[in-house]
Amino acid sequence: MKRWVLVGLAVLSLWLGAARCSADAGVQTAAELIAAVNRGSPGDTVQIAPGTYILDTPLLPKAGMTIQGAGADRTIITAPSSWQPDLSQLPQSEDPSAYLVSCRNTPNVTIANLTLTGATLPGAIYAWNCDGLELYGLQIQDFLWSGVRTFKMDHFKVHDNRFIDAGGQERPTGGALYLTQTQNSEFWNNRILKSPGQTRNFYGFKGRKGTNLRFHHNDVQVEFSLEFPHENDRGIEIDHNHFTGPISIPKRGGGPALNNQFSFHIHHNWLQRSYALEWARNAAEVDHNLFDFSTDDDGGNLISSFRREPAQGATRFHDNLIRNPGRGLFWAEGIYNQFSFYNNHVKAATTTRPDGFFGFNPKTDFSTIVIRDNIIENTPDRPRPLMRNRQSYAATIENNRLLHISDSDQFQNPATGAIQGPKQPLLFQAGVGGEYQVNGWEVR
Repeated sequence: MKRWVLVGLAVLSLWLGAARCSADAGVQTAAELIAAVNRGSPGDTVQIAPGTYILDTPLLPKAGMTIQGAGADRTIITAPSSWQPDLSQLPQSEDPSAYLVSCRNTPNVTIANLTLTGATLPGAIYAWNCDGLELYGLQIQDFLWSGVRTFKMDHFKVHDNRFIDAGGQERPTGGALYLTQTQNSEFWNNRILKSPGQTRNFYGFKGRKGTNLRFHHNDVQVEFSLEFPHENDRGIEIDHNHFTGPISIPKRGGGPALNNQFSFHIHHNWLQRSYALEWARNAAEVDHNLFDFSTDDDGGNLISSFRREPAQGATRFHDNLIRNPGRGLFWAEGIYNQFSFYNNHVKAATTTRPDGFFGFNPKTDFSTIVIRDNIIENTPDRPRPLMRNRQSYAATIENNRLLHISDSDQFQNPATGAIQGPKQPLLFQAGVGGEYQVNGWEVR
């Protein structure tokens, strides 16, 4: 019996060794990699062995091709310092050949389990009309403009990746992912970071003309976590993320009304910047988030709208927890109608900001503004007003529990018996793989 056990262990050892060799098998030089991808056939799988591969020309995957490394810590694709494309025309004009991977009109490509880095290049991956592109298990690090740049994408999947210093040096308009005309796509379990001491500004997710997109369970710790400005975006869901920078989604006039559909639905996120949401945006819903601000970060309004064009709304803002709002909860330069703020709990600590919590344009149609069923607490040593101008008292204000609000004698706040504050406890997981547990006001 002992002899057979020893034989069995030897066979198992050989099998494991063979399996490891098989996992590491594949192209082993940069020349082999370029040939396998650029001269390969549609549907090929290109396995890349551990090592560093220095490319001076982009990989051009065929339709259905899979490019698979041995792991982001083991397979590294990079560029020589001599590869220095002309970036002077960014962002108006781009060169698809200036990326490590360039994909045009080739559907169902997969790139996985490797590192892409190139300190002289604008980005790692360029894709135009590559439906079904999937990126996972990647580390994308040290690029000058945007880590991933795409146009006209459908059913695009980006998940379980790490972006470090992936843009923003050549032009501050860049983002770790810069997405133009993307639809029916999903982005999850991505970590977007700056290395310690890095001062460049760049966006996490930046896009234009998005339809039916979901961004969830990401951890984004850069200047702007997500920006989709200026277009008539619709059906964009942002949930279960940890964001340390704002979400910026302004549109002239707020965009279309979108009956029976939302433009943006922002829910179950842990947000840590007092300048949290940039408006105006119509047909938006914001609910079940923890807005968790430091008292040192008191320079922002939670919702800020710098547009002067009238916007019809609506925004439904409800069932959120808000700690330490800075300047206030809502401010709009222009008219924003149909704003409803209900079943939220606000805890405002001592602050240097004396402003009212709500700053509506005096010409707003206040018959469309509702503030009800909230708990709004301020500290006794520095009471603050609810509103910033007298016209705002024409809004519907009812059944709020207000503590240390200095203008409470200027408006009616009739009790209705309805629940005040969030209707249910706030309990959810956020970040990559749900790594942060939000339990009411606490995060573990």
